[in-house]
Amino acid sequence: MTRIAVIGGGRIGEALIAGLLESGRASKDLVAVETVPARAELLAERLGIRVTADVAEAATGADLLVIAVKPHDVDAVMTELGKAELDNDRDQVLLSLAAGVPIARLEAKLPAGFPVVRVMPNTPMLVGQGMCAIAPGRYAKADELELVTEVLESVGRVVTVAESQMDAVTAVSGSGPAYFFLVVEAMVEAGVGLGLSRDVATQLVVQTMLGAAALLEESGQEAAELRAAVTSPAGTTAAAIRELERAGVRSAFLEALHAAKRRSAEQGGTAES
Repeated sequence: MTRIAVIGGGRIGEALIAGLLESGRASKDLVAVETVPARAELLAERLGIRVTADVAEAATGADLLVIAVKPHDVDAVMTELGKAELDNDRDQVLLSLAAGVPIARLEAKLPAGFPVVRVMPNTPMLVGQGMCAIAPGRYAKADELELVTEVLESVGRVVTVAESQMDAVTAVSGSGPAYFFLVVEAMVEAGVGLGLSRDVATQLVVQTMLGAAALLEESGQEAAELRAAVTSPAGTTAAAIRELERAGVRSAFLEALHAAKRRSAEQGGTAES
């Protein structure tokens, strides 16, 4: 039995708990920390788990401590964790979903040798389709990474990277949903401009995106191969692709992701030398 304490009852924390319950975790093995009374009451009612405002109480005896708060709240949480009975002999591990907070900053506030795993999630975890990248700290062992992976797989997929790659992960998948939504928004607007109703344009674009993603995943082919298969010589798709290339879509994405990576490094203090 693994006891899990999720510190932070916002959307991400709630999504993780809901995913764990759906994957078969017992409600008695889960506890959430939420300091806003109305939100705490809602979580307890919606999820059927114990919710407390006391970080130390929730953490004491837990095997996995999940920090799911905003980055600026992390220091306060770590201070409260200092009041808990943390014990390296119990193989406790800290999992941080706080964007931009380096592992060393967390390790410095924990007992010596305490294992820490940092994760960059993304918002599709709210519907069980998240992409999480995990980076182990100095003291995280293989079995602890397996536990973290199992927990996060309840809300999507998981890959392991070095912490030095977290800024790149943030640029690609952490911010990635926003790029997708922007493309969808642009295509819907274009469809409306072509005379379609907004409802029809939205249905066409959303299902096309869903279908294309499923085809990419299940076909085993590269995106370039699938694009080429749709692009008949001198056809409609070729005409559209030509305009997108002329507008510099590839270079725009390249610059955008580099900008996101730089900003991530600035915020988290993990910029490469």
